[in-house]
Amino acid sequence: MSRPFRFGIVAAYAPSRHAWASIARRAEELGYSTLLLPDRTSVGILAPIPALAVAASVTTALRVGSYVFSNQYRHPVLLAREAASLDLLSDGRFELGLGAGVSSAEFEQMGMPFASAGARVGHLKETIQIMKQLFTEETVNFRGKYYTITEMKGNIKPVQKPYMPILVAGAGERMLKLAAREADIIAIGAKITAQGADPTDATLQQKIAWIKEAAGQRFAELELSQTIYDLEITDSEAPVSQPGGWFIPKRPLSTEQAVAHLLEQRDRYGFSYLQVSAQQMENFAPVVAQLAGK
Repeated sequence: MSRPFRFGIVAAYAPSRHAWASIARRAEELGYSTLLLPDRTSVGILAPIPALAVAASVTTALRVGSYVFSNQYRHPVLLAREAASLDLLSDGRFELGLGAGVSSAEFEQMGMPFASAGARVGHLKETIQIMKQLFTEETVNFRGKYYTITEMKGNIKPVQKPYMPILVAGAGERMLKLAAREADIIAIGAKITAQGADPTDATLQQKIAWIKEAAGQRFAELELSQTIYDLEITDSEAPVSQPGGWFIPKRPLSTEQAVAHLLEQRDRYGFSYLQVSAQQMENFAPVVAQLAGK
């Protein structure tokens, strides 16, 4: 049985608290499920934790989430405290998105080592294990390859039980299999190089097969997620606003064509949680009106 559709907005910047609050309120008014922030050090991107807290404070039903925290920027104990606090103060509306980090340049700018892909996946695996324990246990002890936790007590507990939904984003086999075993939501991405799409990237069918293999019986419980930044709804009253970052070629579709396309993608691959950019929020609203919750 297919999961009902829900839609998220990925936003990164606002020039003021008023402008940011307006984005959050408008996303809620239009029927979007979540407001998501990336965790990048690029100029002009808001810090996710305070921005998500503000967004939650000015809305009542909108969920907020990281898209995604770069794992090695924070120790898992500190990140768990931040995540549990956000969930508590948003009345259980926080979704925890995690990733292994994709930009070696950002690490280099901060003077931080950018580990191999295998090591970064290993770090993330231990982070998820530690955070789950911190969310559910009174005392946490953990000894792994990368982290050691000793007699950690007094952890803040999330409102959502046993903990908030965990989203893991990835494109490669190791990340997707880790997500299949540990996450509740899997954001399936594409490998990108400085020249564009990586020609060695696996097909979407192969990525789904990796997830199914690793998830086993829990595959039916997983929510599959995908960004659709390229869609432009031609019969919408609002155009796509000027992008604030990378240029993404647009694929023009009418509302009915977009609805049919997304239904077909859900039937074929299982994608039910879809994200658009803040620049698409108004333009894409007719599709949200037809599909959200269905």
